[in-house]
Parts: sequence; C-alpha cells; structure tokens
Amino acid sequence: MTASTAPLHVLFLCTGNSARSLIAEGVLRTLGGDGFRVFSAGSFPTGMPNPHAIAVLRQHDIDTSFARSKSWDEFSGADAPHFDLIVTVCDNAAGETCPVWPGRPATAHWGLPDPAAVEGDRDEIDAAFKATYDVFVQRLTQLLAQHPNAANIGSLAQQLQSREAS
Repeated sequence: MTASTAPLHVLFLCTGNSARSLIAEGVLRTLGGDGFRVFSAGSFPTGMPNPHAIAVLRQHDIDTSFARSKSWDEFSGADAPHFDLIVTVCDNAAGETCPVWPGRPATAHWGLPDPAAVEGDRDEIDAAFKATYDVFVQRLTQLLAQHPNAANIGSLAQQLQSREAS
C-alpha cells in the first residue's frame, strides 16, 4: 500500500467507551471499509460495552466482535497507531486533558447526548440508541462523500461538528 492509499487511522473518544464511541467505531468500520483503521477508547472506561449499543449495531448488520470498553491509554504509547483524526463524541471527554497522541492528529468534537443516560421504557431507550446511530451514519456518510485523505480529514470532520443531526 502506498502512502496515498494507506488507510486513515481514526480514534473516537468518550468517557466510558461503552456506547457513543463504540457505535461510531462500528459505523465507520463498516462504511469506511479498507480505507480506514478505526478505534475507540474512553478516559474512564466502564469495562464493558453497553448492551443497547451492541444491539443497535447488530440490528444494522454491523459486526461487533471489535467491541470492548478500553482506556485511551492503550493509544498513547510509543507503539500506538499514529492517528489522522481523533473525534470526541461526548462533552466530558472533550473537556478533559487528553494524552499526548503519537503523530499530529487532526481533532474534531461531535458531542452527542449519552443514550445510556436515557431513562424510560425499552422503546424510549432503543429510540435513543437508534438516534445516536443515525447521527453517526449521517455524519460519517457525509465525511466519506468528501473523499477524505490525511491532509483534509481534520477540516472535513470539523465542518461536520457544528451541523445539527436531523
């Protein structure tokens, strides 16, 4: 693989790495295919994926074998991948002091409400997770339509951070 065709490395961050960041990881792994190496992590991982996050991915035929809740420390060492883009998906993670990442990754913030915080009946909880999934599909589809590369992925992702999900 040449430098121009090397996959882009993307890391999604949230606090618990149990819902939003895992959903984003699953969506981009599927939509981005071989053009991306995608990861997710949390500042204070819960230790296990939220079962509703796994369910919404499976409902859309997304393989969840990648899904585990892990610390962002796994990606800050000398052996860690050099990321092209790091996206925070919750306001807490965006406000925290992040590790020093290898390379010079572009950053963006796509803050979304935490579907795991929704209280209510099963339908309300399922709807919250589906809404989160839908936002990531929308934003990542828009990102991919712009043919991102290592030089422009950061600015493209930042353009999407201020767009409202419909």
